[in-house]
Amino acid sequence: MNKLIIISLVLLQMACGEKKDVATSAKPSDSEEVFVLKKQPVVKALTLPAELHPWERAEIYAKLEGYVKTLKVDIGDKVKRNEILAILDAPEVAANYNRSSADIQSAEAKFRTSKDSYKRILKANAEQGAISASELERARNQMLSDSAAFVSSKSNANSFSQLQDYLIIRAAFDGIITERNIDPGSLVGKGQKSMFVLENISRLRLRVAVPETYTTALPDTSVISFTVSAQPNKKYSARLARKSNQIDSKTRTELWEFEVDNSKGDLKSGMYGNADFNLQRGESSFVIPYSSLVTNQERNFVIRVRDGTTEWVDVKNGISLKEQIEVFGNLSEGDQIVRRANDEIKSDARVVPFEKK
Repeated sequence: MNKLIIISLVLLQMACGEKKDVATSAKPSDSEEVFVLKKQPVVKALTLPAELHPWERAEIYAKLEGYVKTLKVDIGDKVKRNEILAILDAPEVAANYNRSSADIQSAEAKFRTSKDSYKRILKANAEQGAISASELERARNQMLSDSAAFVSSKSNANSFSQLQDYLIIRAAFDGIITERNIDPGSLVGKGQKSMFVLENISRLRLRVAVPETYTTALPDTSVISFTVSAQPNKKYSARLARKSNQIDSKTRTELWEFEVDNSKGDLKSGMYGNADFNLQRGESSFVIPYSSLVTNQERNFVIRVRDGTTEWVDVKNGISLKEQIEVFGNLSEGDQIVRRANDEIKSDARVVPFEKK
């Protein structure tokens, strides 16, 4: 009996010792792991879809209505500035020009005659009483009228000459014909489709729609690399040239444009690809683990511990990183933030903060 009592007491002491050890090793139920908040540079490697556009693009229309008489180029042809692309035929324009040329000759003859008459009358007027004042004035006015008619006829002829020039369709700049929508004999002019599309692709514009979140962060370099779907294993470079400075209300993005040297002709306008570049804030920001951010239907917040008391602090999200996220709010360096936060940790609760070593 005594041996049984002794064994029972030993087992009881051992059990109490194990419970004491477990209780000692476990952290208190009201303790929370925290980290000290500090500012740091925010850099994000970003890959966004991009599209190549020509440096210059022109849809070429006929200013006058007429028929295609001669077609000089086809799609894919390289052309120089002012090179003839097509010649139109508009008989009424030629007829008007010929008539205006004849009108010049007639008006010039009348002007020369009235000018000569005025000079003769003016000379005869040297003898007093030979020419009446009214006759002299009438001759002078006739000369001035014929002079005005002569100038008007020349101006009219010049306008018809200009219209004839419109019958010759020329290239506006050096480039490549990427569309041809006419054939010899086609009617062109008002209401018709464009005759040609001319593109300058010696330089290209790489356009990237940057999400609003990233628009205030500048690339850490003005030169980025990009790839195109047609050549996924080859990288090209582009230089940041301009930004639209407008957020599209539908896509919530800002258009950034990069310039690409395409003097070798490896790239084509309309190609899609991916642009790779690093975004970096101009100044350091607060960055926290995703586990520290609490989001519910009402608010977005972190939990700060101050003097052993929890406090919900509303924040706004910034740039998302791989394992962390940038936040903005009423925060200061040195704040203790709960590492694994949730809305079950109420505000104004008493906790014991500890940092994991």
